[in-house]
Amino acid sequence: MLTSKNTLCTRQKITGSLAVILVSAIVIAGCANKKPPVTAGTGTSAMTQGDDFSKHLEVHNTDLAKRLFISDVKSRKSNDLLEINLTLTSRYEKSQKLQYHFNWFDEAGFVIEAGKTPWVPLELHGKQSTTLRGLAPNINVSTFSVYVREIPEKAYKY
Repeated sequence: MLTSKNTLCTRQKITGSLAVILVSAIVIAGCANKKPPVTAGTGTSAMTQGDDFSKHLEVHNTDLAKRLFISDVKSRKSNDLLEINLTLTSRYEKSQKLQYHFNWFDEAGFVIEAGKTPWVPLELHGKQSTTLRGLAPNINVSTFSVYVREIPEKAYKY
C-alpha cells in the first residue's frame, strides 16, 4: 500500500512539473517577437514612431516577402516634393539579386505617373541592410510604396 501511495505521489509531481514546463514554454513562445524591431524615423505625420512600415513594401512572391523587411522610413519635403529614405534589410543568409522601384500616390490613393519609375538593380548580401532613396515625381504625391522583385537567375547568367 505504501508503494502505491509513493508511486501516485511521484506521478502527480511529474505531471505537475510537466504542466508547469508546458505552460512556461507556451508563454515564452507567445511573448517572442517574431517581427524585426521597428525604429523610428523623422517624417510626416503618416510615418510616426512605432509605425508598421511593412505597409510600404510590396513584393512579387511570398518567399521573397519572408526574406525582406523595412526597418526605418524617413521623409521630408524637398522643393515641395516628397523625398523618402528607407532601410531595406535581408533576413536571408545568402545574396539576393533584386530590383526595386517606387510607386507614388496622391491623397486619394491614386497612382501618380504609373509605370514611369525605373527599376533599379540591387544586390543584398546575407543579412545586409541598405538605404533606398526616392524622390516623388511631382508635388501632388502624399505617400508611396516600394516594389521589390527578384531578378530570375536566368536573366543574369549568359
